[in-house]
This record gives sequence, C-alpha cells and structure tokens, in this order.
Amino acid sequence: MNLPAALVGGSVSFAVLGAVGWALDKSALAAAGLVAATAFAGAFAVFLIVSERRRHESAEDELAAQASFLESLVESIAAISSPLDPGEIVERACDEAKRLFDARSARFIPPGEEAEEAEGKLVVPLAARGEPIGALEIARSEPFERWDRTRAVVLADFASRAVENARLVVEAHEREAERGRLTEQLITAEQDERRRLSLFLHDGPVQAMAGLALMHDAALGAIQDGRYDDAAQVIEGSLARERRTIQELRDLSFAIEPLVLRDQGFEAAVRALAEQVEQSYGITVALSVAPGERLSEKAQVALYQVIREAVNQAVRRRPGQIGVTVEELQDGDFTTEVDDDGVDERRRASIEAIEERVTILNGRLSVESREEGGTAIRVVMPAYVAAAQG
Repeated sequence: MNLPAALVGGSVSFAVLGAVGWALDKSALAAAGLVAATAFAGAFAVFLIVSERRRHESAEDELAAQASFLESLVESIAAISSPLDPGEIVERACDEAKRLFDARSARFIPPGEEAEEAEGKLVVPLAARGEPIGALEIARSEPFERWDRTRAVVLADFASRAVENARLVVEAHEREAERGRLTEQLITAEQDERRRLSLFLHDGPVQAMAGLALMHDAALGAIQDGRYDDAAQVIEGSLARERRTIQELRDLSFAIEPLVLRDQGFEAAVRALAEQVEQSYGITVALSVAPGERLSEKAQVALYQVIREAVNQAVRRRPGQIGVTVEELQDGDFTTEVDDDGVDERRRASIEAIEERVTILNGRLSVESREEGGTAIRVVMPAYVAAAQG
C-alpha cells in the first residue's frame, strides 16, 4: 500500500473509531479517534501540497528545458541561414545538429546513398518542394526519444529551406548575368549589323550614285558641245546603272525585313527568297519550312535573317542545289538546316555573320563540310526563344 492510500485509510479508520466512541458514550475513545483522524487528514493534506509542488517544479524544469532548446534552435537556424552557399549551409546544419543533440557525430548523406537508423542513430530527410536534397544522420551514445525526432525534423526543415533559398539566389544571379551577357551580345550584333549596312551602302549604292552624277555631267557637257550621239550613249549607260542600283536597294530592303514576311508569313517569305536566288543565279532551292509558321513573330524575323545569310553564303560556293529545312523537335526546340552541294568556302568570315545572328537567338550553330563537296549549316533555336513574343 502506498503512502496516500495509507493516510486516507488511517484517517477513515480513526474517524470511525471516534464515531464508535461517541456511540458507546466513551468520550475518551471518541476524542482519541477524532484527534488521530484529524492528524491523518492533516498529514494527507501536507502530502498533497508537497506532491503538487514537486509536480509544478518538474513542469517548470521541463518548460525551461524546452525554452532553452528553442533558444538554441533559433540560434542554430540563424547560423544555418546566414551563408549563401548551399554546401556551407549543409555543413553548418551538421555542426548545429551535433551541438543541439549533444551528439558524437552528425553528417550529411547525399541523395542515393542509403542510411539505416539504429540504436543511438537518427536519420531525418532533407527535401525542398518535394525534391530530396539528402538526409541528416545524427549519432550519439544515448538513445533518441520521440521528441528528439520532432526537433530534428524541425532543424532539417529549416536547413532544407535555407538550401533552397540559397539555390534560388544563385540561380537569380546566374540569370541576371546571362541577361547582361545577352544584352551585350544584342548591342554588339546591332552595331555589327549597322556597320555592315553602312559598308554596303557606301561601297554599293553610294558609289553607284556618285558614278551616275559623273555620267550626267558628261552627258550634259556633250549636249552643250552639240555631241548628241555621245550624250545619248552616256545617258543609256546611266539608265542601265540606275536600274541596277534600284534593284540593289530593293534587294537590301527585302533582306532587312521583307514585306511578304509581315503580310503573308514565314513560309511565303522564305519561298520568295528561294525564287529570287533561282532567278538571279539559276540555283535550285528546295524548301521544307512549314513548321516555321509556329514560331513567334520575333523568332520568325530572326530565323529568316539566319536563313538569308546562310543561303547567301551557300550561293558563294556555286552549288547546283540548296536545301532549306525547318523542323520542330519533341522538346519544343526548332532546328534549321541549310545544305548545299557547292565547293567548300574556306574563309572564316563567311560563317561569323551567321554566328552573330545565332548568338542573338541564344542558339547553337554547327557547320559540316563534307569531303565529297557541300556544306551543311545547322542551327538549333531553344523553345523559349521560339515562343518569345517580346
């Protein structure tokens, strides 16, 4: 029998004895029984007070321990979250786990490596957005309690979130750097395009117009001297040169951005380019470019410029046939190939202009020169560029 039961039993027994004493009219027995019952009741009350006080002290100690652990956990979270490198975050999480659980070791287990829990060992997973990062293994001499796992899960969750945030920051910096690089490439490409346009105008139409002015002066002088036949010949030559210059300017306007691309679409624009090559140079151009109609407007313009440049380079190799193919791959990327059977052109400058345009598209360029003759230029445009509207 435990002490509380004994005190209650004794109090009841002496109370009954006192009642019997009153019933038998024995005042001494009754008084003794009541005094003894009162003493036992007082002892029981003292026991209850002491027990309740001890229970409160135990609860206060437990709450203090919990508060101390939470303070340590907050400090650990701050230490884990401070670095921006995911690897350093994981290392700090292991150090903090070792400190918090008074463990002899704490290590990070990478994804794919299995770890089994055993006596004195606790393994908690690390995951962010449902994707596993790894696991945290904590080992100590004493066994882990249920609340230890709960605390370790809280620590692992904060470590996982810190790793994910660090990765997002790194990705944001990389995207910003990539955006800056692409912007610089775009500015450089625009400058190069303006330079090529300026050189073409200076060496072509401007020089032609200067020659026309001299021919007009000569014709005017011949008329003033009465040499009308000479003047007629000069004017006839001037008209032929004017027509060539007008055609060059029309070709330039068409090359920059043909109206047919805006009014009739990508396939019609490439077909018009092919017809122009066939009429001007007698080269057969085979087309399969219908998938290009699914490109965004900006992507169509950019890809048309790449095809135009590649076809112009192919013409210089004096081929008998040129093939132009546009295909959409399963992952959403678009591949464009310009193939010819002409003599390989060894000049590096002939490819650099295409490389600049492909760089603007953030695409990939490959050039294959076959031993039996012919060249294949292949460009892969990423899906996000193909769909971009801005």
